[in-house]
Amino acid sequence: MVTAVTTIGRSGLSDWLIQRATAVVLAAYTIFIVVFLLQHPDLTYQQWSALYDQLWMRIFSLLVLISLAAHGWIGLWAVLMDYVTTRMMGGKAFFLRMTALTIYAVVTLAYLVWGIEILWG
Repeated sequence: MVTAVTTIGRSGLSDWLIQRATAVVLAAYTIFIVVFLLQHPDLTYQQWSALYDQLWMRIFSLLVLISLAAHGWIGLWAVLMDYVTTRMMGGKAFFLRMTALTIYAVVTLAYLVWGIEILWG
């Protein structure tokens, strides 16, 4: 059983499932936005605003923000654990991994708060 910084007691399988589920949400949102833009070649601010005035779109967008944060966190953690190793970096590996994850967490939290303010403010 794999437990580490991202898991807080969960297994690697749950991280894998979260990664896949968030990828589906992100892909669905991307496809939706692309189709919407293709259907509205002369898109106006009023049309765009009307789309985001709908409750389902705000919830979908909020789900995307949360999915992006979770997907990125698990992905960054996996890359750092695989490529920033003590063999490669010596004793600095832990510091570099924690620094990168901390920066990601702070920036992502700021973007989440900002995104929520935009959607619901």
